[in-house]
Amino acid sequence: MTAASTAEWLIGRDNFIILTHKKPDGDTLCSAAALASALRRVGKTAYLLPNEEATERYLDHMAEFFAPDGYEGESVIAVDASDTGRFPKNAASLSSRTDLCIDHHVSNSDFAAISLVMPERAACGEIVFDIIKALCGGIAPKEAELLYIALTTDTGCLAYGNTTADTISAVAELVRAGADNAFLNKKFFRTKSKSRIALEGMIFSSLRFYHDGKTCVATVTLDMLAKCGAVENDLDDIANIPGLVEGVVSGVVVRENPDGSSKISLRTLKSVDANAVCASFGGGGHPMASGCTICAPVDKAAALIVEEIGKAYG
Repeated sequence: MTAASTAEWLIGRDNFIILTHKKPDGDTLCSAAALASALRRVGKTAYLLPNEEATERYLDHMAEFFAPDGYEGESVIAVDASDTGRFPKNAASLSSRTDLCIDHHVSNSDFAAISLVMPERAACGEIVFDIIKALCGGIAPKEAELLYIALTTDTGCLAYGNTTADTISAVAELVRAGADNAFLNKKFFRTKSKSRIALEGMIFSSLRFYHDGKTCVATVTLDMLAKCGAVENDLDDIANIPGLVEGVVSGVVVRENPDGSSKISLRTLKSVDANAVCASFGGGGHPMASGCTICAPVDKAAALIVEEIGKAYG
């Protein structure tokens, strides 16, 4: 599939329900909302399946696209999800009959009937950007806002290694189309809650280093979150904190889950394949940004992921 053929496929269908992944970020939520907006502009009925894990910082921008009670849709689209295990519980029945998947994960399992998967793209929003231009001929101001959030949240405001010239060109076009970059940059990248500041202090003071300083591990426990009063809305981008340390090649955040398992977020430089490391534990993602879940307490999980990263160093 290409952006143009995907647009043709969309024109031939209607009554869309769009799925986003669990623990949703700005890319999945805002890419999906932008696509729904564009579909409505060409006369289609399109909604997002409500995602109860969506945090306040994104809801202000895209909640208007959530489906009303009782809407089931006919054509199912998944945005920014690599496999059926990535969906929230309320999407289980829909994900098994996904008609179209739009994704940029190299680990995509090809679970949909048809797919547009472009691992070379920095964000799923970059793919949706091309689809909307093919579908509508241009980007509406609301879509520009949504896609700007999608692209910048997945690239750290264009600071991460996945950013390409095409990403920067798309962002420039979105600003010209009406995205308020000054406001959005301040909201998403230069504002932190007091709880987030307190949590960062705890994380920085407990960092652990391995492999001659090339691997840095941060653990985030439920007790830490409780002491800081931190909620999900405060946790965006914590995966990149260990990588801020000079000399670090592999930054790991090990977060305690309520069921006792540990969520791993791995960020690396090009010399370590994060997707391959996380695939060893049933996860995956991108070459420099991946994740997995290890059924072990945080300390044990940290030891296991550090051991696997060590293999990448030879």
